[in-house]
Amino acid sequence: MAATVHFRTCNVCEAMCGMRVAVEDNRVVDIRGDRDDVFSRGHICPKGPAMRELQEDPDRLRFPMRRTASGFVRVSWDEALSEAAERLAALQREHGPDSVAMYLGNPSAHGHGALLGAVLLGMALGTKNRFDSNSQDANPRIYAALQMFGAATSLTIPDIDHTDYFLVFGANPAASGGSIMTLGDVRGRLSGVRERGGKFILFDPRKTETAGFADEHHFIRPGSDAALLLGMLHVVFEENLYDAGALSDIADGVPELRAIAARFSPERVSEPTGVPALVIRRIAREFARARRAVAYGRMGLSTSAFGPLSSYLVDALNIVTGHFDRPGCAMFPTPAADVVRVARMMGLGGHGRFRSRVRGLPEVGGNLPATTMAEEMETPGPGQIRGFVVIAGNPVLSVPNGERIGRAFANLDFMVAVDIYLNETTRHAHLVLPPRYALERSHYDLLFHTLAVRNTAKWSAPVIEAPPDTKDDAEILVDLVGRILGKRLTPSPLGAAAERMVALLNKLGADGLLDVLLRMGPYGDRFLPFGKGLNLEKLKKAEHGLDLGPLRPMFRERVRTKTGKVRLAPPEILADVPRLERFLDEVAAAGLVLIGRRHMRNNNSWMHNVPSLVKGPDRSMLLVHPTDAERLGLSSGARVRVRSRVGEVVVGMAVTEDVMPGVVSLPHGHGHAAAADTLRVAAGVPGANANAITDDLDVEPLTGTAILNGVPVTLEVAETAPPS
Repeated sequence: MAATVHFRTCNVCEAMCGMRVAVEDNRVVDIRGDRDDVFSRGHICPKGPAMRELQEDPDRLRFPMRRTASGFVRVSWDEALSEAAERLAALQREHGPDSVAMYLGNPSAHGHGALLGAVLLGMALGTKNRFDSNSQDANPRIYAALQMFGAATSLTIPDIDHTDYFLVFGANPAASGGSIMTLGDVRGRLSGVRERGGKFILFDPRKTETAGFADEHHFIRPGSDAALLLGMLHVVFEENLYDAGALSDIADGVPELRAIAARFSPERVSEPTGVPALVIRRIAREFARARRAVAYGRMGLSTSAFGPLSSYLVDALNIVTGHFDRPGCAMFPTPAADVVRVARMMGLGGHGRFRSRVRGLPEVGGNLPATTMAEEMETPGPGQIRGFVVIAGNPVLSVPNGERIGRAFANLDFMVAVDIYLNETTRHAHLVLPPRYALERSHYDLLFHTLAVRNTAKWSAPVIEAPPDTKDDAEILVDLVGRILGKRLTPSPLGAAAERMVALLNKLGADGLLDVLLRMGPYGDRFLPFGKGLNLEKLKKAEHGLDLGPLRPMFRERVRTKTGKVRLAPPEILADVPRLERFLDEVAAAGLVLIGRRHMRNNNSWMHNVPSLVKGPDRSMLLVHPTDAERLGLSSGARVRVRSRVGEVVVGMAVTEDVMPGVVSLPHGHGHAAAADTLRVAAGVPGANANAITDDLDVEPLTGTAILNGVPVTLEVAETAPPS
């Protein structure tokens, strides 16, 4: 039988690459890049073709599993969902709504069904103990947008296709595919800046894969990006490299920001940042004078001690210099399915409306920091977490002090996981509900189209017929929600809203609800009547996607402050400046600090069970600069003990000039000994869990985000194994 060719979007990372998938006898026989894809233009990384291995992985779960004294055993969907609903509802009846928590992992953002179902579950549970991966990733960026633009969903994106000057802080899109910057043709777009005659400048404590695309790479000490950005703003204000009149038309708070920047001359911040003052002054002038320029910062900023302040200053630099809401600068996308408006209508974009019970850390976008999960499970009293729903997440590996979280999960009254694997987290669940894998269900990137560098819309049909008696994410979550609501004695207002949403999703399905969002969107039938507007039926006919054009000015639609202007000096963020000044005075005396890293072949921890992605050289080594290795008497290939306040790990070490002196780097997501029987490929992957030594009590104060970059550590030769 000849193979049937399908076109769909890869859902493994944020890049949204188009794939050409060949299927024969209901089995994938080939996956390669789709050259006609309107967004990715044929680009694909090794993770896309690996979806065939994920589809066929013998360790992947297909049916519901219950944990027993002798191991996990298969149960029916009706039995599993009924038990899950009954036990969760019983906990809430006896101990209140906050006794049940939920955690939303990274993969759930890569599909409209999981995303819609998870929102629905949160509404139904009515608990404030909701957590997601954003507090290890994006919350400082989201918080900065909320304070500056009045909406947490108003996130500026580099118009990289048209910029002349690309200034990047602590981001590695060549490995990540973009982060809060969905790139598509990653290598083509990164290369395109220089090929057009533009300039690409990168600041990072490590010489990353992205450095290979840049004209200049400069080392910078972890956590000091805010000082560097203020040093650049100092030059812009001091030399009047901005249009004061134009700036006053769109922003408030210019005098306040100027006064603060005056305290951070390039000469003042040079030594603490590790960047020469002459370099700071030159790049500030080049950036301000460029015709079309954009600054962009990501994980290195968000996971540092000053995540919100640094993220805010990236936008402030763009706005002050006039590189905002214009082609080639920082812009807002115009997605076809406008979840930005939906999130605003549902109140999902706030901050500090409630706080965690034990430590009093604030919510961001309706979710509390994940670093509080263990203490909220361990600490007795009203509101103690006794039950948990984990959706597509592995916080034991991805959240600081993960071993503590694992112990807390093991002591819960009840836990249910929606996941395709028995991993370090889900092995603690009483029930595991596995959804169909991506190739067996339809797909639309509700979230990442809102973060893309070009406006497109792409829908994917299933390419594999799912086995009987399986369910997709939305079906599992909607069914679970319906059963939970049926067990409630006194439904809350949120429960009533969830009931209406359950009825709507049961009637329309996830694709039907997507059709409604497309019709209501800026390109839809609501705005273009008489059959001219976009709907799902039309999108299905565009097998390579629809190109909706370049980013366009969206200032009036996305700035939602009371005055209609950008808040250029939000007091909530600027109150953190004195702490930055103390940091600059103390950084010279600091010892070694740890930063993370990722590789193109890895996507957090769950890709380590794919043979083609983990083969090759060991990518789990601790990277150490030669001067630090010599000072400590260490050499490449040695086994070293890495200690922090909360724990220690033993890892292999590589000496390299790719990290700056005083900085060591260890990747996230390794260390699978606890799941060796259920993740058999991952069990053979070397490395240790970096989050066993990141500190759950060391958080950024404005959002409670985990500080994953800049963790103080010590090194020594490992002569014996570390304690269990």
